[in-house]
Amino acid sequence: MQTDERRVGIIYPTISMKETYKTDVALLSVTTTEFRAVMHFHDWKAKTFANDDQIYDVAKFMNNGKERTLVHAKISEMGMTAAAATAMKVIFTFRPRYLIMVGIAAGVAKADVEEQMYGDVIVPDIVWNYSAGKFVSPDKAAIKYGDLGFLPRSTSEMIPEEIMPVLRKAVESDDNPCHVFIGPMACGSTVVASKELLEKQVYTQYRQTAGLDMESYAVVYSANHASDPKPIPIIVKSVCDFADAEKSDDYQRFAAYTSCDFAKHLYENVLPMGD
Repeated sequence: MQTDERRVGIIYPTISMKETYKTDVALLSVTTTEFRAVMHFHDWKAKTFANDDQIYDVAKFMNNGKERTLVHAKISEMGMTAAAATAMKVIFTFRPRYLIMVGIAAGVAKADVEEQMYGDVIVPDIVWNYSAGKFVSPDKAAIKYGDLGFLPRSTSEMIPEEIMPVLRKAVESDDNPCHVFIGPMACGSTVVASKELLEKQVYTQYRQTAGLDMESYAVVYSANHASDPKPIPIIVKSVCDFADAEKSDDYQRFAAYTSCDFAKHLYENVLPMGD
């Protein structure tokens, strides 16, 4: 086991940085379609900050009879790297109480689970990285793709337990405008358009996976591993297609809208703001 040489025989002073929440809710989106859906729901004002080329959108909303603060940032490109970088920047710039990622995702179409439809919302209780692993010769792995074998080394991040009863309450509310699934979200670095990959690489690890996207794991990881006060991460993605060869862009606008609609229901009517 390696030892950090900085810790051998040297005493460093403890660095104390007392931080408090400065923003109630921060939203993240990626695609232009998602961005346009976010813009639909509030009267936003665009702002920039010194030494930062990111454009942020700020707005107000009402929760429990009080005016609250809302910020939005559009991630510059799809994938976990850009999502993690932007999430961390938002966390440290605005110190939000809640970090909510909205947008579109691929749904699942399995005979043993309730049928999903376009526009159905997925709110994961756990997000996991299905693409982490090692490609080997097929004789060394249970997962095989022709002349390649795959040894999965998936990692996962939990949505904080304390918020899950609140999310379930929102789903069951008579005011909920959407049909919502709660379950694992698989996250990977590429778009999936193959039922074979779903069966071999996703369902063998988390059979109850409710959807797939390309950023959720990075956002939740960033929130869970930020310095205090950590934001509570929430993923709200809607089904725009299914992870098979019939993928299309036909329902992306609708799915982006329902995702933002349910997120708005959450932060305006359900999420506690620490009063």
